[in-house]
Amino acid sequence: MSLRGRMRAWAELLRVSALFTVPGDALAGAAALGVRPNRSTALAVGASLCLYEAGMALNDWADREEDAIDRPHRPIPSGRISPPAALAAAGALTAAGLALAARAGRSSLAVGTALAATVWAYDLRLKHTAAGPAAMGAARALDVLLGATATATATADVRERAKPAPAGPGTGGRAVVAARKPGNTASAQAGVAAARTSPPAAPRTPSPGIGTGAGAAGGTGPWAGLRTALPSATLLGAHTVAVTTVSRREAQGGSTAAPLAALVATGVLGTLAGRPPDGSVARGGLRDVPRRVTGAGRPVAAVLAAAPALAGALALLYAGTAGKPLLHAALNPSPPLTQRAVGGGIRAMIPLQAALAARGGAAGIALGVMGLVPLARTFARKVSPT
Repeated sequence: MSLRGRMRAWAELLRVSALFTVPGDALAGAAALGVRPNRSTALAVGASLCLYEAGMALNDWADREEDAIDRPHRPIPSGRISPPAALAAAGALTAAGLALAARAGRSSLAVGTALAATVWAYDLRLKHTAAGPAAMGAARALDVLLGATATATATADVRERAKPAPAGPGTGGRAVVAARKPGNTASAQAGVAAARTSPPAAPRTPSPGIGTGAGAAGGTGPWAGLRTALPSATLLGAHTVAVTTVSRREAQGGSTAAPLAALVATGVLGTLAGRPPDGSVARGGLRDVPRRVTGAGRPVAAVLAAAPALAGALALLYAGTAGKPLLHAALNPSPPLTQRAVGGGIRAMIPLQAALAARGGAAGIALGVMGLVPLARTFARKVSPT
């Protein structure tokens, strides 16, 4: 086989066109905290990509006998990739994902380990059981929480380093350091006396983008971040459950109930994704306008005010992307239309992630996530995401 043929075989095994649905998980988790993505967020994205692709390789290895009957064109049954090579790739990608998660902190490694365990349990044991869709939903939710814990860990570290030195007694709340030099005792005593009579220092205003959002108000530690991002993780996990349930019949077709139920779920999830968490202002949004400024010093109130409207628009886009093929599959549950509904559900991940980011007040992140849509479409024309 030529080098180009081998590359295409691995692209099909790993379903690279679906890879663009992954970064938005960690970014949605970061946006839920009301803080900016940081280096640890990038590490979480890298870990998510590795663990996602590990699951893809392991999935085809586990299904190689079934695919030999239903999908003989897949890389393993067609002989283009050997089963041991696919299994080795799954192991190597898992190790790489956990290593990246460890770089983001111990809490991120804990979440990443839970994610990896869920992926392997699904592919090897749970896929063909009633718990299969729930396991897939849990994996997607853990992916969002991985981004949140990694981002919160780095943010907490920044805040810890930014704390002022402890103030001494009688210094008006400020630390005083007097330089002692021979013959300068009177100057030092005068400085201490002035410090004692000076008014307490004004509280420090937090730096823009670091722990100033509503999600960050209650603390930006890793476990607090996990709790804050749980609603976004739940919505993405629920969508994954619906799509996975439909995919269980994509090779045979014949099920009207699954795509119909997924269609109803899409409508509910779209409504929730377009609604601000507190019913009026997105998390980390308008309440922090006075303290959020651009590099030029201008308030970003316009951007924050647009976030709820953007979330609503992206939620509608999500509902349309997932809903239309699901409706077709519900009316005619043939294998091609069912597979198209699964593909639509996978592509709808991106606008759902973007809607959740905008819902958290991060309009810029939302638009950045939507920038992955053209890439996903381009690759989907070359390599099927299902």
